[in-house]
Amino acid sequence: MLKIISELTKLPPRKENSHKGTYGRLLIIGGSPGMIGAPAFAGEAALRMGVGLVDVGTTKSELPFVLSLCPEMIGFVHSKKLLREHLYKAQAVVIGPGLGVSALAQESLLFLISTTSPLLIDADGLNILSRLKSWPKSFKAQAVLTPHPGEMARLCKSFKYKKSIESEKERIAASLFIAQATGQVIVLKGARTVVCDGERVFINTSGDSSLSKGGTGDVLSGMIGALLAQKIDSFEAACLGVYLHGLAGEKAGLKLGARSVLARDVIASISEVLNQFGDSALTFK
Repeated sequence: MLKIISELTKLPPRKENSHKGTYGRLLIIGGSPGMIGAPAFAGEAALRMGVGLVDVGTTKSELPFVLSLCPEMIGFVHSKKLLREHLYKAQAVVIGPGLGVSALAQESLLFLISTTSPLLIDADGLNILSRLKSWPKSFKAQAVLTPHPGEMARLCKSFKYKKSIESEKERIAASLFIAQATGQVIVLKGARTVVCDGERVFINTSGDSSLSKGGTGDVLSGMIGALLAQKIDSFEAACLGVYLHGLAGEKAGLKLGARSVLARDVIASISEVLNQFGDSALTFK
């Protein structure tokens, strides 16, 4: 029987005697020509969520522009060799924001899913998986998959799931099916985002139309990735990240109006949300 979750995990505590290495290191693989914002948004959101270090691997031409948007990140040119070197130092990985579907992107994704690193797959990472003839048998990583409805439809097609995913009940059923079929945590984005690991489900209640803007999904990826890098369980990290992301969107909307919120405004509101809740557990009726 599917268990409905009504209480979220606490935020990772902050220690007086600590340094940047105390709070984890997140590796982000993404970005391609014309898509410099996606990995930058993910990286800055992760840093705002408290992770100690963020490494970002992107194309040579895009790297200086990505770092100019978030100079606190550590950048490198995405290659097979450097991916492995940076993976060795990271506690979690986000792959997909603005990545494209090049041969290197596909090879990198297939390599990462064969590891045991906590992993979040978004955007083009999901599109690459949907293009494969079958679900990879080499998939060893415990991953969080974060599809929007279009990406979810492509995943469902890969597993010959032909039912509608329009209503909330249908979205829950589809998320349960894909979570069980893949063995991974599914975050089906949209109004009342669904998070499911095949045994538990969380229906998010935060967020509004302020988040209906390009780049906000990349922000979510960075927020969840930061929690994974701080060694929070994948399902719990996904639930907490989704809820806090929604609250940040709401706060940005209250300041600027829901029509005018940009992804960077959601990032700017993360600190306000975290300061409001501190280390308290979040409970829902």
